[in-house]
Amino acid sequence: MRTELEIRNIVPAHSHGAYTLYLKEKFGTRVLPIIIGGFEAQAIAMELEKMKPSRPLTHDLFANTLREFHLHVVEVSIDHLEEGVYFATITCSDSLKSDAPRIKLDSRTSDAIAMATKFQCPIYCSESVMNESGFADDKEEEDFDTPGRSEEKDIQPSAKNEDKLAGYSMDELEQLLEEAINIEDYIRAAQIRDEIKRRK
Repeated sequence: MRTELEIRNIVPAHSHGAYTLYLKEKFGTRVLPIIIGGFEAQAIAMELEKMKPSRPLTHDLFANTLREFHLHVVEVSIDHLEEGVYFATITCSDSLKSDAPRIKLDSRTSDAIAMATKFQCPIYCSESVMNESGFADDKEEEDFDTPGRSEEKDIQPSAKNEDKLAGYSMDELEQLLEEAINIEDYIRAAQIRDEIKRRK
């Protein structure tokens, strides 16, 4: 049995440079937290915010390669949890051959979610993982000790989030936004853009 999930939000984790991705049941109240690296968090945030990099990033390259070979990601699935690490599968279909068998690719969960955002396909999770690692929506996220550890040994740090954006003028925010996009820090760019939208 599987549960369909949707992305709820991405927030900085306690580990420097890491982020917690919260996936929520589409037709329920449970939430699944996953610790991911900075590169994967930026790829997901960039797609959610509809931001386009000046040159293709790694996940863009993989998605473009699949499309060139007429493969389409139809779903991703978080299959099981082993020693604190989530294991996922990316399922692809041949867009030119409807009767061709589907291709299943073993994947890190963070990469699978990034691909799901690029192909706008469903995200599923096994019921056993939800029972083991999910928590009720009414529980405070900050108080939850997530069982999933980071999948990266060396996580790329991103721009610090301690800056108080409220203290910047609109012109300064616009400049910060441009700088964040130029260095491809899309999570930081999304935060700045949210502050700009809030003021308008």
